[in-house]
Amino acid sequence: MKTLLSFIEHPPAIPASTAWYLAAIAESKGKQELFKRQSPQKLKALREHALIQSAVSSNRIEGVTIDDSRIATVVFGKPLLRDRNEEEIGGYREALKLIHEKGKRIEVSESTILHFHKLTKGEMWDSGKYKAKDGDIIEKYPDGSSRVRFSTVPAIETPGCMQELIRLWQQSSTETQIPFMILLAAFNLDFLCIHPFRDGNGRLSRLLLLLQAYHGDLEVGRYISIERLIEENKDRYYETLEQSSQKWHEGTHDPWPYIQFILYIFKMAYKEFEERIGQMEGKRGEKRSMIEDVIEKTIGSFSVRELQNQCPGVSIDMIRHVLKDMQKEGKVECLGKGQAAKWQRKAVN
Repeated sequence: MKTLLSFIEHPPAIPASTAWYLAAIAESKGKQELFKRQSPQKLKALREHALIQSAVSSNRIEGVTIDDSRIATVVFGKPLLRDRNEEEIGGYREALKLIHEKGKRIEVSESTILHFHKLTKGEMWDSGKYKAKDGDIIEKYPDGSSRVRFSTVPAIETPGCMQELIRLWQQSSTETQIPFMILLAAFNLDFLCIHPFRDGNGRLSRLLLLLQAYHGDLEVGRYISIERLIEENKDRYYETLEQSSQKWHEGTHDPWPYIQFILYIFKMAYKEFEERIGQMEGKRGEKRSMIEDVIEKTIGSFSVRELQNQCPGVSIDMIRHVLKDMQKEGKVECLGKGQAAKWQRKAVN
């Protein structure tokens, strides 16, 4: 809570590089509604892909993995779970499902955080409970040596710190003029520095990141996995987290390296989303041109099925959509009724 408290007491001067990220994200956010009106089936595929990647990547960052052949079953099915790792990935999936279905209707609260932890840790004895013992974040090296990377908040102080963090979040997000994305990243940093649970803090931080993004009307995480992008930039994630956590307890830390990292992740997510939508629309345009070319070269009448046979990879729904558009434009006419009806090009006067 040191970051949010500092921002409330002394509203920050936003670095120029941070302002650039904010502007880029705001521009992409402005296009959200346009993106959401794209083909529902295409967006469904993106959502399902992102769900798998998020559940797998967020756990894999923490060393929790499962066999590739089991991923789709664990994420989308209701299988008999084979081991502890499958249980944790399945639980993370359930938390993601809640967030994506309810979005900002889920309150950012202690009860939400404890519930998410219980989901992601399953039947562990301390799932849904704050840590009972102090525990530092230890970094281990390949040669067997280790070091204390960060001393977390003592266990006895954790409940109070979490209550204060939630209070500061509610205050800062409703009563200040600080950009929402900065507050979101600041909360995430403070949560990781408090480190309220014995295990699972990293995964919880990423679930909260997604949930709070919904509260700020940033829905890109529904279609592009934020967790995967963090995993792909894992070294930078740990590096900026360490930079920004130094002197956190004293309240003299520099939060901007980590804040900029989080903004970078969201900027990349929006960039990838736009590219994926562009690819879909490009392919859609190519298919439309193929249909129109075949119609132009067809002599006499034709059926939808006959047209599909000459347009490999194009669905019947796509063909019917193009025919309706061309009918409105006066380029083709339907000669009958029903699915087997014949069509023909209209003569040009």
